[in-house]
Amino acid sequence: MSLSMARLEAETPEPGDVPVEKSAAIVGKSPTQIALGRLRKDKTAVVCIAVLVVVIALAVLAPVITSILDIHERREPGSLNAAEWTDQFGYPVTGPPYYGFDPNHPLGISPKEANDNLARLLYGVRNSLFIGAVVAFSALLIGTTIGLAAGFSRGWLDRILSFVIDLFLAFPFFFFAMALSPIIGNAFSQNDVGLAVASFIGLIIFLIIFSWMSLARLVRGQVISLREREFILAAEVIGVPMRRVLFKELLPNLVAPLVVWFSVAVPTAVALEVALTLLGLGVSGTPTLGLLVQEARGYWDTYPLYLWTPVGAVVVITLALNLLGDSVRDAFDPKTRR
Repeated sequence: MSLSMARLEAETPEPGDVPVEKSAAIVGKSPTQIALGRLRKDKTAVVCIAVLVVVIALAVLAPVITSILDIHERREPGSLNAAEWTDQFGYPVTGPPYYGFDPNHPLGISPKEANDNLARLLYGVRNSLFIGAVVAFSALLIGTTIGLAAGFSRGWLDRILSFVIDLFLAFPFFFFAMALSPIIGNAFSQNDVGLAVASFIGLIIFLIIFSWMSLARLVRGQVISLREREFILAAEVIGVPMRRVLFKELLPNLVAPLVVWFSVAVPTAVALEVALTLLGLGVSGTPTLGLLVQEARGYWDTYPLYLWTPVGAVVVITLALNLLGDSVRDAFDPKTRR
């Protein structure tokens, strides 16, 4: 009897014991891995990602699609002749608004210029997404660098950089755009190609200049709270170089707010491009969503498809990007769930 009890006690694990093979299977997850797991379970995020993947694929493959469909974004050899494909009032002689569906031009052709609307839309989405991505990424680099330097310096450098941030925040955004647009227009008034390139690059630079300040403030605040942590103080005590402290110790702890900010900055830049171009302060000549809306706004009653196609693209892209940004924010910080 005592032998059986001894054997039973030997086979029964203690409450605090964990088998070696099971304990080895327990693997810790980083905050980024946890956030990605939450995103995979978020139906809104999954739908938005699917929509954006389709939109980005169409934008990237715009030259291939237009070549396969034999449609052209500009009037080049082999494309439509405006005099043959528009009537005396400038409206197309095939497809909408006065004729039936034309399979060769699924979205019709534009008035006066006789450009294919589908081709213009594909290139417009491509250029607008390019502007949004370049502006957001450039502002991310500038804002992160200035925020790190300001938050970690503790002295005169912090005061100077904070003053620069406040100074740029004080600039009237639209008034500055209104002053810059005529300068570019007058400089390239005799060169349409030069005006298109200059306005495109000028808009990107302008949006970058006025897009980094909010991130710099965010990073500065995060760094001020992190620089008093034990691991940062220990790194300073043992003489770790400042560059390593900034980019190896502090920066990895800023991944979550940086990802959230970037996910919101892209749709903001796209919306600003549309707004500025619609007001006549943005891109000229190069097809973007803003330029397509600007060109079509005069045809809202006689040729509604010409207007609502780019407007619908703007709504879908900005809505998907903003909802994805909200989902990313909730995934990294569950306390802010809607």
